[in-house]
Amino acid sequence: MTAADAEQVLERLSSLRQHQQDGRRSPHKPLLVLLALGRLAARGSSALPWSETEEELADLLRDFGPTSRTSRAQSAAYPFTRLRADGVWTLDRDVPMDNVGPLRDGVTGRLEASLETALRARPDLLGTVARGLVESHFPGTVAPDVLVAVGLDPELLEGRSTGAAPGARRRSGAWPARVIEAWDRQCAFCGFDGAAGGAVVGIEAAHVRWFTLGGPDDLDNGLALCSLHHKLFDRGMLGLDDDLAVVVSRRFSARTPQGRAVYDLHGRPLRPRPGTPPPAERHVLWHREQVFQGMALAG
Repeated sequence: MTAADAEQVLERLSSLRQHQQDGRRSPHKPLLVLLALGRLAARGSSALPWSETEEELADLLRDFGPTSRTSRAQSAAYPFTRLRADGVWTLDRDVPMDNVGPLRDGVTGRLEASLETALRARPDLLGTVARGLVESHFPGTVAPDVLVAVGLDPELLEGRSTGAAPGARRRSGAWPARVIEAWDRQCAFCGFDGAAGGAVVGIEAAHVRWFTLGGPDDLDNGLALCSLHHKLFDRGMLGLDDDLAVVVSRRFSARTPQGRAVYDLHGRPLRPRPGTPPPAERHVLWHREQVFQGMALAG
């Protein structure tokens, strides 16, 4: 395979048509492609029978997509039938778009034949495609979890960079340090302020509205959070209410006292130090609608 052929494969799988408007998340097609890549890596074939995929894809959309009132089967049927329009996915029989019933008659989907052949011949290319997809649609805290869920090695993300595409937005290298300093070098949720000498340990700068979905590198779109609460915030287990108090999702569960300590965050107000702008209402609303999972705990 020539370099030009490899570039064509990358272009086809990174240019999925998606319904995105005003920053709304639409990870349905990328998650289906990632699931097919995981199947190809494990079994040598990207074939996904609907009888298996219905539940697997619905679970992925539940865990890594925005909250939806659409039924599980219907949510999975959308990408399974619509991805054909992108020229990268085929079904072994023709079925109407978005129609669940015919899929249950034994329909199987898979990556388009030339793409599957190219990816089977180049495992490194498969990894590059998977890495590009997951990094384009999820923050770094969530990307490894997605790869594990689709059966791919999260170490695909280690020590490599996809590089910014031409014309792509570039992150501010100074933004993380500015956010951490603005929040007094401690977690805005729990107050953890670990340090090693003069450097913080386990404190990270979190975007309220994800950078990958248009979130700006502004102080009013940032929180300093400990590593644990950063991941829980990006996974939608923690959020903020209209009064900028922490809310815990009813989907979060824990058995040990250490895990159940997360429940104690519920209702705790943010207390930015003087001069630090609190998260902007528009960014908090975006997180609530696009990331926070399910319903908040009762007060």
